[in-house]
Order: sequence, then structure tokens, then C-alpha cells
Amino acid sequence: MTEPPSDGVPTDPSGFPPEGSVPLESGGAAPPLARATAPPRPDRVVPTWVDPVAAQAAEAVGGPWGRHAVTGRALFWTPLRVCLLFTTLVLALAWVKQAPCASGDWTGFVQYTHFCYSDTVPLFGLHGLDTGQVPYLDSDVEYPVLTGAFMAASAGLGRVYDGAAAAVGLLPDVPPVQSYYVATCLLLSACALLMTRAVLGLSGRRPWDAAMVGLSPLLFVHAFTNWDLFAVALAALGMWAWARRRPVLAGVLLGLGIAAKLYPALLLVALFLLCLRAGRLRPWFRAAVAAVATWLAVNAPVAVLAPENWSRFFRLNSSRPADPDTIWNLLLALTDHQLFDGPLGIGQSPSVLNTVVAVVLVLLVAGVGWLTLAAPVRPRVAQIAFLLVAGFLLLNKVWSPQYSLWLLPLAVLARPKWRSLLLWQAAEALLWVPRLLWYLGTDNRGIKVEWFFLGVTLRDIAVLVLMGLVVRDVLRPDGDVVRTSWLGVDDPAGGPLDGQRDHFVVPSGARRAPRRHDAAAHPEQGTARGRGAIRRIAES
Repeated sequence: MTEPPSDGVPTDPSGFPPEGSVPLESGGAAPPLARATAPPRPDRVVPTWVDPVAAQAAEAVGGPWGRHAVTGRALFWTPLRVCLLFTTLVLALAWVKQAPCASGDWTGFVQYTHFCYSDTVPLFGLHGLDTGQVPYLDSDVEYPVLTGAFMAASAGLGRVYDGAAAAVGLLPDVPPVQSYYVATCLLLSACALLMTRAVLGLSGRRPWDAAMVGLSPLLFVHAFTNWDLFAVALAALGMWAWARRRPVLAGVLLGLGIAAKLYPALLLVALFLLCLRAGRLRPWFRAAVAAVATWLAVNAPVAVLAPENWSRFFRLNSSRPADPDTIWNLLLALTDHQLFDGPLGIGQSPSVLNTVVAVVLVLLVAGVGWLTLAAPVRPRVAQIAFLLVAGFLLLNKVWSPQYSLWLLPLAVLARPKWRSLLLWQAAEALLWVPRLLWYLGTDNRGIKVEWFFLGVTLRDIAVLVLMGLVVRDVLRPDGDVVRTSWLGVDDPAGGPLDGQRDHFVVPSGARRAPRRHDAAAHPEQGTARGRGAIRRIAES
């Protein structure tokens, strides 16, 4: 077993100068013995040196990464392939969980008792996919256009399998809904792998942060609940393109994401606020124009050919009441549905609730905008994106359970610490249990709604705590693990923003002078807090 770095030996991966040399005295040369014996500097952040949860988990396989261990020489098992393997294993377990519901035979409420409910199965028949109908053109679909295309592609793959099984005779003969669902899960699995790849590309010197996505309990529970992984993958790839300084490609990918789910538009809002502070609006305009053009290219043909069916998504979101998972439903339950619009009639839109939600969402964007412009150091892209999307979910009147997947890559990039991420995801995953048992009903040995409300409250508290920790990192950048675990890092996902000076800020007591980007602005100094934290973890 290798030993972790001991006291007196720098454990920050940047603590050793290149080629394993030791710091030189002014005008002097390094002693030959020191140059020969000092271990080489790792080329990436070592998780077991900087995260206590990772260090504790490493005890099961021999302990934390040792001081003399070598990194970066694996021929096959690179961090990327290991993280993709983690994702594949979790997706395999997720399929095992979903298998009892795959055939569409939900006799005895199996979708609730086995916790395998998925929207994709009942909608196969409801939207005419079983008879070859085309979403929007032949049937009205309550999802954005690109999600409808995803549904049609899955149904097409399922029919191909059904035809092959009938022609060859060697393949298993399954109900059409099952072949469709398997095709859906395979496509969603590909999206999950792309999401993991994008997060690794966005993590800079911290490639193992992608393992937090691959091993996610949230991914295990909701990977196949709906089609959201498609939009999440597009949004993550768009962020990766931005990080690679390709704003037009980023805009195209984000535009596709908006055509699948609207939430990636919030990423454009985050980028605007950060580009405004850095005085780099030209790349943002290029990305925004590309996103709008892509969204129009996807939506315009459907809107022209089937305007009524195309607009159903927007009409439904205006008329639907508060979802069970939202704070607004909790308030309505506490007031016996007398708050806001009062009891709604069939087809009646909650106009008062819609207005209240719109106002608080505007206030959310204003608050995050102030934080972006008033923070002592320009926040990282993932931090602002996470705060906007998490706040949107908390304050919106719709929060379907799989929407929490939107937060997964953003949370990992905003605050890559195992303990807080696992606690939040545990609350998200466990909420699935009381939700389905409440749907089961007390007559079928389910539970009462109060237990579900308790789960919603705990989930909301977990999201609020995680948001608070991210805000604290923004206001106290010395505590931002991304910036302190590797000296000289500003924002690995920043792209055109990375390392830029401020051009527009809001005067605030939170700002400090003259330090501009802490460790990012002064790589030769770094932060004592960051180095001390790394050393304490390694010595524990």
C-alpha cells in the first residue's frame, strides 16, 4: 500500500515545481540529491488528497494515492474511460430497476410497488407511437419539438427491431412497447455518457470530478424516467464548446437543448451576466444568435405544418396548476387551496399563480445578476448557471422529479465536493419513494400525502443548502475548491472569460482590492487556506 504525503511534503499537486525539482534559492541551483529524490508533480488534482470522502472511500482499495505513485501513464484506464465505466455501471443498475415496467404490463400497480414508473411507457400508446403516428403532425405532444423527435426516433428503432425479430426468428419476441422502451433507454444511455464526457472536459485539472456524475444516485433513479437526459447532454456539450472557445458551436448546441427542454436558455442568461462583467459581449452575441437561429430552424417547420399541435406545449405550461413537488403546492395545501386563484375549475388557468411565479423568477435573475457583478472575483460559469437553474426549479410551478437531472452536471462543476453532493442527491433520490407510494394510495398499502410533503420539504432544504454553499464560495473565493486545489486556475469552463479582467462591476462591500482573481491572478502565491486544507486531508 502506498502512503499519502506526510507532514512537510507539499500535497497540493502544484506544490512541486516541474520535473520533480525543488524550489531554488535566489540565483542558486537545486541540490542534485533533492532533484533525484523528489517525487514528480502529478498533472491533475488527486481526489484522495483534496476530498475527505474520496480519501475515506479509498481505504477500501489500499488508501489514498501515495506520494510516490505515478499519474498519467495508464494506457487504457484513463480518467475518461473509468468515469464512462462508472456511468455504464450505474445505467445498468438503473435498467435492472426499470425492467419490471418495460413490458407495459403494469398489473397490480407494479410501476409504484417496484419504483419503476416511466412516462415513456404510457405515452407510447397515448401519442400513437404504437401505430406509427408522427409527433405533432399526427398527434399533439406536450413536449418541445426535439423531444418529440427523440420519441419518434425511439419508436422507429423499436419497429426496426420488431421487424428483424419477426423475420429472423432468433431474436426475442417482445411487445412493441418493450422494444420501444429498450431503444429509448439505449439512446438515453448514450446521452448520459455524453454528459459525463462533457463534464470531464469542463473540469480542467480535476478530471475525476466526472466520477461524481457517473456514480450519481440521481442518475440511477431518474435516468429513464423521462427524456430529460437528452436536453441535459446537449446543454453540457454546449458548455464544453463554450469552454473550448467556440461560441457559435456552443450556441448551436444550446439552441438544440432549448428545442428539447427550455431550461438551457438559463445558461445563456448566466453567460450574458458573466460576459457583461468581463466586457466580452461579442462571443456571447455570437452564441446567442446561433442559439436562436438553431431553435427557429428546428421549430419553424413544425409550427408551420401543425401550429395547433406545436403550440400545445406552451398552452399546457400556461394552464397547468402547481405540481405536487413545488413550494406553491405546499402553500396551497396549507391554505386549503384558498391562496392565489383559489379552487380552479376544469380547464381554468391559474393566472394569479402564473403572475406570482413570473415576478419571483425575475427577482431571481436580478439577484443572481447582482451577485455576478458584485462578487469580489468574477464567479465561474458553472456557479452562476447552477444558481439560476436551481432557483428556477425551486420557484417555478412545475418540478417534475426528473427535472433534478438538470442540476447534476452544474452542481458537480459548481461545487465538486462529494459530501454535499451526495447529501443533496440522497434527498432527491429518496423523494421518489414517498411520491410513488402516495400515488399507490392508502387503499393499496401506500402512504398519506403528508409523508410526500415531508420528502419535498427535505429536498427543497437540501437544494437551498447547496445553493447557499455555492453563494458562499462566490463571495469567499478562497473557499472555492476549483480555484484553490490547483494554483493559477480561474475558470476551466470559462472559455472566452477565462483569465479576463473585470470591465463592469457593481460597487459592493463584498469586493476586495487589489486582488483580482486570487490564485488565478497570482499563481505564484496561491491561497494558504487552499494549501492548508489539502495538507490536512492528506495527513488525516
